[in-house]
Amino acid sequence: MTVNLIKLAVGIDDVEHLAEVQAKRLAARKLSGMAPELHHVTRSFPRRADEVLDGGSIYWVIRGVVRVRQRIVDLRETTNEAGKPACAIIYESKQFQTERRPFRAFQGWRYLDVADAPRDLAEMADGAADLPDDLALELRSLGLL
Repeated sequence: MTVNLIKLAVGIDDVEHLAEVQAKRLAARKLSGMAPELHHVTRSFPRRADEVLDGGSIYWVIRGVVRVRQRIVDLRETTNEAGKPACAIIYESKQFQTERRPFRAFQGWRYLDVADAPRDLAEMADGAADLPDDLALELRSLGLL
């Protein structure tokens, strides 16, 4: 059974900013001779790793709203900057914008069941991606999106 992860995108302003930051990270890794892959290092290794690797994604909360997801391709044991054991969440560079869903701040990452995950915008009405956040959230609260 597949399970996703959800994480705050701290310091990110919008979906375009997330894409810019990730593109710069990929370019820097290529220049330094490292594998050109995106990753996020976190303290805790998911206990449900098999379920995450069974098609799970990482959903990014940007400024209090779930906005985008990326498919997780691997979970690796690593060390953090302080030399302590950590987990590297490796994910694809392709982003899938999701329906906007408010999400309160939290520490670290959380599991997100498939049934509770926001739908991809591609599965929704045409033009849904172009709506301002506040309007999209209001339409969603009224059951119109």
